[in-house]
Amino acid sequence: MKRLFKGPWLWIVLAVVAVLLSLQFLVSGDGADEIDTSRLEKYIADGQVKDITFIDGDQRIEATLDDDVKREGGRDVVAYYVQGQQDTILAAVDQQVQDGTIEKSNSENPQPGLLSSLLVSLLPFIIILALFIFLMNQVQGGGGRGVMQFGKSKAKLITKDMPKTTFADVAGCDEAIEELGEIKEFLAEPAKFQAVGAKIPKGVLLYGPPGTGKTLLARAVAGEAGVPFYSISGSDFVEMFVGVGASRVRDLFEQAKENAPAIVFIDEIDAVGRHRGAGMGGGHDEREQTLNQLLVEMDGFDVRGGVILIAATNRPDVLDPALLRPGRFDRQIQVDAPDLTGRHKILQVHSRGKPLAEGIDLMSVARRTPGFSGADLANVLNEAALLTARSNDKLITNHALDEAIDRVIAGPQRRTRLMNEHEKLVTAYHEGGHALVAAALPGTDPVHKVTILPRGRALGYTMVLPDEDKYSQTRSEMLDKLAYMLGGRAAEELIFHDPTTGAGNDIEKATSLARAMVTQYGMTERLGAIKLGDSGGEPFLGRDMGHQRNYSEDVAAIVDEETKKFLAAAHQEAFDILEENRDVLDALVLALLERETLDKAEIAAVFEPLRRRPVRPAWTGSPTRNPSAIPPVEIPAAVRQRAAEGAVPLDKGEGGAIITPPGPGGDVHGGAPGAPGTPPRAARPGCAVISPVSHPDPAERPDYDHDRAEAAIRELLFAIGEDPDREGLQQTPARVARAYAELTAGLRQQPEDVLTTTFDIGHDEMVLVRDIELWSMCEHHLVPFTGVAHVGYIPSASGKITGLSKLARLVDVYAKRPQVQERLTTQVADALMRILEPRGCIVVIEAEHLCMTMRGVRKAGARTLTSAVRGQMHDPTTRSEAMALIHSPRR
Repeated sequence: MKRLFKGPWLWIVLAVVAVLLSLQFLVSGDGADEIDTSRLEKYIADGQVKDITFIDGDQRIEATLDDDVKREGGRDVVAYYVQGQQDTILAAVDQQVQDGTIEKSNSENPQPGLLSSLLVSLLPFIIILALFIFLMNQVQGGGGRGVMQFGKSKAKLITKDMPKTTFADVAGCDEAIEELGEIKEFLAEPAKFQAVGAKIPKGVLLYGPPGTGKTLLARAVAGEAGVPFYSISGSDFVEMFVGVGASRVRDLFEQAKENAPAIVFIDEIDAVGRHRGAGMGGGHDEREQTLNQLLVEMDGFDVRGGVILIAATNRPDVLDPALLRPGRFDRQIQVDAPDLTGRHKILQVHSRGKPLAEGIDLMSVARRTPGFSGADLANVLNEAALLTARSNDKLITNHALDEAIDRVIAGPQRRTRLMNEHEKLVTAYHEGGHALVAAALPGTDPVHKVTILPRGRALGYTMVLPDEDKYSQTRSEMLDKLAYMLGGRAAEELIFHDPTTGAGNDIEKATSLARAMVTQYGMTERLGAIKLGDSGGEPFLGRDMGHQRNYSEDVAAIVDEETKKFLAAAHQEAFDILEENRDVLDALVLALLERETLDKAEIAAVFEPLRRRPVRPAWTGSPTRNPSAIPPVEIPAAVRQRAAEGAVPLDKGEGGAIITPPGPGGDVHGGAPGAPGTPPRAARPGCAVISPVSHPDPAERPDYDHDRAEAAIRELLFAIGEDPDREGLQQTPARVARAYAELTAGLRQQPEDVLTTTFDIGHDEMVLVRDIELWSMCEHHLVPFTGVAHVGYIPSASGKITGLSKLARLVDVYAKRPQVQERLTTQVADALMRILEPRGCIVVIEAEHLCMTMRGVRKAGARTLTSAVRGQMHDPTTRSEAMALIHSPRR
């Protein structure tokens, strides 16, 4: 009801009532009582009327009754007649006049007065005009603004007396505070800057994701500057009338210049600053006129006048280039999501006035909220306070903070959603699949929480968060992420043989990531490092309408194929991981069904027996791009820390990480021999060596410990449930220990011990020995792989060669070690290059792995081919000749 009386309808009703009353006043009789026409006719017939007057224009009869007439009211009455009644009434009046009863009878046709005529004629127009002005004032927002003030600025002036927000209330964006603090200093001491010829930026643009504190920074500048601060939104410039926006821009800057030094803040400037000429109609746009005036005003700034423009936007990419050029927005400050330290400071700011229980560690909360904006963190603490009040507690506890983080990430818990036992089981396996695949892969973030309690639109969720802030991702990490995303779907297929719709969002995100790897990040060998598609679009068009495709249909088909390959490989990998760890998956599901929510420590306990995947091989994108054999430089801070701790310096020379060349498809598999105790070295993006292992010098290795190996075999037999003392197994530990001594003999040999004899006979053509039988042991499962090796080289200019049997023995040196085939291939090639110094060499190994035959995918007969090419063998002609010799028919 109060809103009704405050709105315009009250004034409209009052105006209508006033009009009706005015008209009633103008046309009414002079205080006479209105009676029915039939009643007046009776008074006439009874001879009770003294005098009577007919007013033709209004069809009105005014009469005065005799004094002896008894009635309520006065003796003056008035009645109205309709067309046709007047003849009957006139006849009765004439008869009474003849009888002498009516003393006076006349007829009038009065002319209205000038004032009343004007009032009656103009009153409707006056009312319409008044209503128009009133409604326009309402559109203008009230506040006494008239209809002729459309062009006046609607900026709010913030004075010194208003509540202040200062830089002390802002945290997590120290660089932005420093830049804006310089503006405050310029306004306070302009002579300091002018003395050295410095010019303060004419404009400062704050840009970044929503909720990062851009407007809060502007409010802090207003509180710190101590000068007039004009605040306006970009949408306030444009109204329904053309030209209003440009007029308001002029008025805003006129006010600022009159009160200089001053600051003008335009929030959401993209509302008026979008790229010109992007409208769908192609005609003149009111926004363009407003933008043009804004450009003119910014160009006309007088630096010494002390007028500075600060603007904020979430979309700097759609702003007109003329607005962003130097001389207008000289300084552009990115306000991004805070890092760990920034989140901690923001939490400290927003925790003021909130009673925290003992033991609350805000730094721990900051670690659990990577990617959160300042607004998200404020919401976390506010939600925690609301939950505390709801439970009638006095202090905010860790439990309230945990629940608040979950609410911000996934929404409130839906306690009213009841799931039957089968749906709970499916959800548990789905979320368990996500968690297990994420934990088994080395490139995914740690699993912090798994729950099957419905939140928001999800029936459950798995929280995977990094332990520290990350600003880029490697290809291997993205491949691991794809597998993790499809882990839930794979679990449904593995366990229930019939997937559900619950993986819809997972598939959508995985498809988006896989397509981005193909079209944006250049993560495929087939297409290479190329950006496909133009997602810039036009600023005024929708997201989908704005996308452009700058590639052919054939390339589009390749994009689809490569995207599908990524997804299919990730899907299969997730399925294989779950199949290998079915026992761990079942244990996780049982724990979820019992407790519904598992935290990081509980998940780690379940995952203790988890069989984890090794890190992926490195990838360069092309077999012709050979990574350098020189490891990256050490981080100076790490060197200083090691020196301070008195540790052994990391090897910087020949013993550094050996980065292997790419194999088929650009994959690079290799080891990183280094000094004892040397941790794996970080790799350079694009040619990183993944899965480095430490191979000390054979001379430094301890002798083979036969007794220890035999004891270990006995323990293994006990572990699998066997009795090593039963008949048939009593000699097994000793036999296996002797076998391992032979299988690992290469660990205590050096290739230089084999390639001891060389000849200089002037031979400068290719030397190739093929079909060298080899057997080795897979280091991942300690089961054999067997096959053949083909080794060839082009002697140096001096014609230096070695005995043919030496090449076979060189293969044995590296094969008799725990190996992966890719590294074995590389090590043989590198040893040849290092010792014989040929112009080039090629090593091709073809082997069958028992780990693929008896376990995992169980694909008997599948053979793996790897190659390592060095020096002149990279020449296509020479390489083709070598491959032709290797694959030529055997006799």
